[in-house]
Order: sequence, then C-alpha cells, then structure tokens
Amino acid sequence: MPELPDLHAFATNLNPLFKDQKLDRIKVVNAGTLKDTEAALQKNLEGHVLKNIYRDGKELRFLFSNEVLLGMHLMLHGELYIFDSNNDQKNKVVEFHFKNGKGLVLTDRSARANIKLDPVNKKGIDALSADLTEEYLSKQLQRKKNIKAALTDQDIIRGIGNAYVDEILWEALISPFSVSKAIPPHKIKDLLKAIKKVLENAIDHILQKHPGIIRGEVRDFLVIHNHKLQKSPTGSAIKVDKKGGSTYYTDEQELFSL
Repeated sequence: MPELPDLHAFATNLNPLFKDQKLDRIKVVNAGTLKDTEAALQKNLEGHVLKNIYRDGKELRFLFSNEVLLGMHLMLHGELYIFDSNNDQKNKVVEFHFKNGKGLVLTDRSARANIKLDPVNKKGIDALSADLTEEYLSKQLQRKKNIKAALTDQDIIRGIGNAYVDEILWEALISPFSVSKAIPPHKIKDLLKAIKKVLENAIDHILQKHPGIIRGEVRDFLVIHNHKLQKSPTGSAIKVDKKGGSTYYTDEQELFSL
C-alpha cells in the first residue's frame, strides 16, 4: 500500500497536469466498494474546475471549484493512469475525463480502491503537520500499546504504514516491540525528529529519482525495511519478525517495557 511519501509524490506530479482543468465527465466502471452513486458523483463534480490535488494521511484529496472535496484511497492495489481520450487500462474503477482531452483513471485488480465525496479524516494528526508536537505525541503514547501499532494507528498519527514505521523506529533507535507508555521523554523527542526526517527525506528521494511517478511504491532506498539488505547502515544485522506482518529491526534499537 502506498504510504505518505508515495502519495505526496503522486499529488505533486498530478497537479501540473490536472489543476485548473474542468471535469467534463466522471464514469464509474466498477462501483465495488464506492459509497456514492455515479449520479451523485456526476452531480457534484461534473462541470467544475479541479483546484488542487493534495495528500492527507494515507489518501489523496481532489478539491473542486464548488468547494466539493473528493477523497481517494488506493488501498493495496489501486493505481492511477493518465490517458488521452480513450482509456484501455484493465480493472478500471472510475474514469475522470477533463475538458482538455486528458483523462485520469483509477484501477484496482482487487476492486477495493475507492473514492468518496466529502471524506472524513481519521482522528489522528497528519504525520507532517506542525500540530504533531512532542506534547501531543507524549500524551497519545500513554497507553500499553506496542509502539509500532501506535504509530500506524491512523487515529493517533495519519500517514505512516508498515514500511516507514520500521525506518522511523530504527532512526530513533527504539525497538518496535517497546510498550508506548514506557518510552521516556527524551526518546519521544528522538521519535518526533525521526518521523519528520524519514518522511521528508523519502519524499525528496522519490521526487528526485522517480520524476513524474503517480503509482506504485518506491522502497529500494529504505535502509531497514528492505529484504535485499542484511545489515543496517551502522553494521548491525537486520532481523525480520513476520508475526502480524513483517517487522524489520536491529539489536541497536532499545527495548522499553513496563
């Protein structure tokens, strides 16, 4: 599933192509998990100018000139493709046809990717928001929850997934098996710095090395959550725990428990 850096890159690259373009037609090909009817989507979106595309948490947002907001969640297998006039992609979910002849299609072989009018965000603060402070993080981590589970809980922090949480916890030198409330204040500070550093560096890398990217997951540059690597940048052996999803870590990371 694309995580925050991937989605940020997608939005950055889609904006120059579709921002300020009028949506001529929207076509639902596979209603699948969509909550809105095609008629409702057409009524709210057709004939309006797309003012901005941006990322929020683990979703893309499309803001139109009538102030209607459309959310898009790619789920595990959702992909975006650009087309001219005719679209020959397989596994189509929904097509957006713009007045200038350009089109954007959302596909998904598992038919779970979806769009939603006026999406409601999870309760958590976005991982790159200025509102994600040391004070907020300290308060939210006062629970007996595993730290990896806490950081990927979208009601605590929005945007972080399985791959990047491993990178963040290694950067902060905190074991992914630590109990959240056992982490001391000075390590909370390190954790906040690691969140910003890892995600911002990943965005920069993806945009620089993969210009124009609008789909997929770029993971080849990760230094811990990377099955091709055996050691961390500092020489410690990378271990993998496959319980409940693969967790990559090293013995360099300190374990905090109650």
